[in-house]
Amino acid sequence: MKIPVSGYTYHSNDSAPVHFHPLYVNSWDGRLISLHVHSFRGATSYNAGHNHRFIGITEPALNTSQHTHRYFAFTSFNDGHRHMIRGVTGPAIPLSEGGHYHKFEGVTNIEGITPH
Repeated sequence: MKIPVSGYTYHSNDSAPVHFHPLYVNSWDGRLISLHVHSFRGATSYNAGHNHRFIGITEPALNTSQHTHRYFAFTSFNDGHRHMIRGVTGPAIPLSEGGHYHKFEGVTNIEGITPH
């Protein structure tokens, strides 16, 4: 018996000695499985005559009050290059009306004809 599943894989460009891509299942036999993720998007500052846009979804996290998410994305391809962004969010910060948000820190890379 075959049961249909669907989901996504996440590429974290880390330097671990064993490289793998986690696979997250979000549908099992036609039933949705709730994953705790956050979508993100934005634009970089204007540097070297252009800016970049980015969009992504964090890795899933346990839906607990104190949790963090890893994130990874590439910016749009502008002026012949793109930039990678990755990092980890801080712990969840509750909102008075319910829900929560995260602060984040991370890294990017230098690219372009005029490195920036």
